Amino acid sequence: MFQNEKIIETKVCKHCFTSFEIINKDLEFYEKVSPVFVWKKFLIPTPNLCPDCRQQRRLTFRNERKLYKRKCDGTWKEIISIYSPDKPYKVYEQSYWWSDNWNPLDYGRDFDFSKSFFSQFEQLLNEIPQLWLLVANNLNSEYVNYSANVKNSYLIFASSQNEDSMYSRWIMNSKKIVDSNNCSKCENCYECIDCVNISSSNFCLWCVDCYNCFASYDLIWCSNCIWCSLLRNKNYCINNIEYSKEDYFKRKEEIIINKNLLEKTIKNWIHRSKYFLNNENCEWEYIINSKNIYYWFEVENSENCKYITNSLNLKNSQDIDFQAFDDSFAYESIWFENTYNLLFCYWVLNSNNLIYSYHCLNWNSNLFWCIWLRNKSYCILNKQYTKEEYENLVPKIIGHMINSQEWWEFFPSSISPFWYNETIAQEYFPISRDKALPYLYNWSDYEPPFPKVDKIITVEMYSNTSLLEDVNKVPDDILNRAIECEITKKPFRIIKQELDFYRKHNLPIPKRHPDQRHLDRMKLRNPRKLFDRKCDKCWKNIKTTYSPERPEIVYCEECYNREIY
Repeated sequence: MFQNEKIIETKVCKHCFTSFEIINKDLEFYEKVSPVFVWKKFLIPTPNLCPDCRQQRRLTFRNERKLYKRKCDGTWKEIISIYSPDKPYKVYEQSYWWSDNWNPLDYGRDFDFSKSFFSQFEQLLNEIPQLWLLVANNLNSEYVNYSANVKNSYLIFASSQNEDSMYSRWIMNSKKIVDSNNCSKCENCYECIDCVNISSSNFCLWCVDCYNCFASYDLIWCSNCIWCSLLRNKNYCINNIEYSKEDYFKRKEEIIINKNLLEKTIKNWIHRSKYFLNNENCEWEYIINSKNIYYWFEVENSENCKYITNSLNLKNSQDIDFQAFDDSFAYESIWFENTYNLLFCYWVLNSNNLIYSYHCLNWNSNLFWCIWLRNKSYCILNKQYTKEEYENLVPKIIGHMINSQEWWEFFPSSISPFWYNETIAQEYFPISRDKALPYLYNWSDYEPPFPKVDKIITVEMYSNTSLLEDVNKVPDDILNRAIECEITKKPFRIIKQELDFYRKHNLPIPKRHPDQRHLDRMKLRNPRKLFDRKCDKCWKNIKTTYSPERPEIVYCEECYNREIY
């Protein structure tokens, strides 16, 4: 805990039965964001789920990577969608969804005080049309999601301002980047993670302003480096040894860079305990230019927040995931931009004073339990009211929700339009099918039909030969074949754009399914949990995302900084 904080209550999570603490600052926050109607404040009580279970529930509403072919229910065109064909929802492709052919207010209904709120909200969610993908201003990029201003790209997710990129997540302002995560301003890169402004580099982690580097970690202002770490402003280095330009390229010809070598090299690098930069009074991982941040990761330019992930320019908020731009006073919400005062919401843009609203875009205010509204005010369950009617009815509904113990809870996972194993909850909180169903998580058994191929290249076939190793010997007809994943045995295909990239950069054909490659990269980052362990240099106690059982060498911040060249 931080200074001036004290434990007020210790609770037991009603889901996982672990204990968690409520501190005085939590109560102050809940009181501050509690809504006021007709001069009465409706206090938000302390949560019944622990922070992890609260986040797990929110993440069951976010399907990033699962794409399906189905028909648009408005035009009957064949489309790519995040909703599988076996789902009960009406799904519209983008141009039809934004057209005047339908009106979200036509689905409005009166609140029924004989039923629970969530059952009524689920009914509205099942009836109102859904948007095929969550994308904007893309060109020649059908197979992307949560992406905007993307050109000639394939299977990239939660990304924007990219061109000619494939199989990546959370990449920004990049070109020709493949199989990478959390990178920005990069070009001609393969298998890179947490890199900024690097080019012509493969298998790099935490590198900034670098060129032509391979299998390297935490380099800044470097070029032509192989198997290096913690270097600053260096050139022509191998294993942190500097060579002449001529000797470097002679040795480079003898080296084969591949993923297996990278995994072996990672264990020998010195790792910093946490990734922090320019913070004040912050705790956890991957936090930059922030103040008073406690718990979780991927936070930048934020202040006075707790239990938040993937957030930018956020203030005075708690229990938040996937937020961007200027937002403040939000609680238990996921994915929103340019908002003020949100409670229990999902995907809200340019709006304020919304409670329990879902997919409401552009200039909304004072909405309660609404879906897909645009430029509306004083609506409940998509029905329009006057300001006076709205402010008189909302307190009655809140009273009903308090009696049914729904008022302080985010939407239950059971009403999510996506099943658990389709969502990123499965990435951060993996469970098996038999574990999902008892806890009211839906589970998808739908398998889309695999495209017809001439032949499947099995693990035995490529393990016994060099079939996929030398890309220059791989025939063009591999585009008509499928490759069996060496881990999951799930078949996958290579597309022409991808094959051209491997040939240009002399990279072997991957032996793992794109989903497995994504999970492999995720395992190289562990921002969710902090462990107590010893610094491997000075042996003082540190907090780190590397558990004591992991083989990596981990230094405290002081020892790490002394090792930088």
